[in-house]
Amino acid sequence: MSLLKPTTQTPFHIDFGWWKQNERDWQVFLRSFLCPEHQQAFANAEDDEMIDWIDPQTAEVKRVDGVQHALISHCAQLPDFINQRTTIVEGIFRLFLANGNIPMSAEELSKKLGKPADTILRTIAGARVYRGLRPILSPPAEG
Repeated sequence: MSLLKPTTQTPFHIDFGWWKQNERDWQVFLRSFLCPEHQQAFANAEDDEMIDWIDPQTAEVKRVDGVQHALISHCAQLPDFINQRTTIVEGIFRLFLANGNIPMSAEELSKKLGKPADTILRTIAGARVYRGLRPILSPPAEG
C-alpha cells in the first residue's frame, strides 16, 4: 500500500486479488449475490471457473471468474440489487459489481449512492479493508 493518503478524487475498486489472499470463502460470498437464475446455473460449477470477458472501455480480452462475470453482467443490473436498506459498504461493493468494477472516486460514489463523499472516503480509505474495496493510487509523477 502506498503512503499517499486517498482523497475524494482517488479512484477505488474491488481488489479481487485481496479477496483471494484474505478470504478463503470469497467464492461463497460472491455466489450469495447471484440472482436465483444464476444460483441455479452455478450450483454445480467449479469455484474458479474462468471465462473470457471483453472490457467494454478498452476492448481488452480478460480472463475472469464465471461467477464474477454473471454478477457484473446480469445480477448486479437487476433493479433491487442496491436499495434503501443496503449499508454503505454493501452499497459501494454492489455499485462496483454493477458498473463492472470500473474505478470510481468517493465523489462519484457519492452521486450514485446519495451519501456524503467524505463519509464514503472515511469508510473505505482507512487502515481496515472492507470487502476488498481499495484505492488505486498512482505512482508519483516523474519530473
